Order: sequence, then structure tokens, then C-alpha cells
Amino acid sequence: MDVQVGDTILTKKPHPCGNSAFAVLRVGMDFRIRCTKCGREIMLPRVKIEKNIKKILRGDAPL
Repeated sequence: MDVQVGDTILTKKPHPCGNSAFAVLRVGMDFRIRCTKCGREIMLPRVKIEKNIKKILRGDAPL
């Protein structure tokens, strides 16, 4: 998958706050993502993130 820093991803499973949109902060073996609703940052392995991505919004595209 071609995910870049600055993209927004929509996930299949929502965050506990109810939001499913996350901003990508770091890409590599691990991804650091930030919930766009509550601001919580999460670091997850690439394999887990790639399975959970529903859609990628490029750059600062509005939701």
C-alpha cells in the first residue's frame, strides 16, 4: 500500500471515541497515526494497519 505522511486514512474498525478517520504521522515498519476527533496517537505495526484500511484520502483532503 502507498500510504504517505500527511494522508488521512479511514479504517474498518472505529476508534473507541467513535471516529474512523486518522492522520498519518509516521510511516515505516510501524505507523504512527492520530485520531482526528480526540487527538490520541497510536503506534501500530504496518501489517495490522494495512489490513484495517478502508480508504486513503491524499494530503489534507477534507472529510
